[in-house]
Amino acid sequence: VPNLRFPEFTEEWETKKLGEIATFSKGKGISKNDIEENGITECIRYGELYTQYREVINEIKSKTNVNTSVLVLSEKNDVIIPASGETTIDIATASCVLKSGIALGGDLNIIKTENNGVFLSYYLNSKKKMEIANLAQGISVVHLYSSQLASLSLSLPKLNEQNKISSFLALLDERIQTQNKILGN
Repeated sequence: VPNLRFPEFTEEWETKKLGEIATFSKGKGISKNDIEENGITECIRYGELYTQYREVINEIKSKTNVNTSVLVLSEKNDVIIPASGETTIDIATASCVLKSGIALGGDLNIIKTENNGVFLSYYLNSKKKMEIANLAQGISVVHLYSSQLASLSLSLPKLNEQNKISSFLALLDERIQTQNKILGN
């Protein structure tokens, strides 16, 4: 339990393995050539996690015309983490997709949970980032498997506290991004 909490919450946090609170799947390939400016289906490619997105994904940058019957589509609250990358730190990057029906590209681990996905993505990107990086394997290309993610031990508050924490962190991020735009960064 963290030292600093919202005053209305006093319950202990539970320790669980990620595999106990989530199911895992993978995205399906969407190549750069499949990206269409006027595409029908919004999509996220794994490389975009490094350059376009942070913990919360509510605006999608890319679209495709690949038939949805061959794609893996998101459900609101899905958490995505790259399955491969160039460095262990790069690969330890989680984002929560806040929209259903978004095509999720290959080389993405998809985590589905009844917990708050935004809370989980912030938690994985901060408290668990180095642990996730240490799970990744490989030399020239680093891989991260769902079986490795399932073994992560997490301390979790009840859902209402997760909701409050994630709303607060998302609001802070939004304000920081607004200030950065004002400053021209």
